[in-house]
Amino acid sequence: MPITYADFSRVDLRSGIVVKVEPFPRAKKPAYKVWVDFGDDIGIKQTSAQITKHYTVEELPGRLVVGCVNLEPRNIAGFMSEFLLVGFADAEGAVCLLTVDPAVPKGQKLF
Repeated sequence: MPITYADFSRVDLRSGIVVKVEPFPRAKKPAYKVWVDFGDDIGIKQTSAQITKHYTVEELPGRLVVGCVNLEPRNIAGFMSEFLLVGFADAEGAVCLLTVDPAVPKGQKLF
């Protein structure tokens, strides 16, 4: 179903830098708690992400990622998810994070 440009402009996808990652053992499916810095205007937001197949806790900090920052917060196993970390599924359904190349400043809006 087609959407209008006005509809798309309401989706706030931003670049950010992963600043902290922790295992999330309370999640139903394997997941991490992830904190991303989206720059001065938005700040640091947290989310739960099922990205354990392709990424480790140690390698994620410092990675440039893309997140939807204007979704309603959601409680996931007692942890407030404040944004959606976006990616694509690989052939087995595991999440591959959407990244930016070359790097852009944190907080940039996708258009």
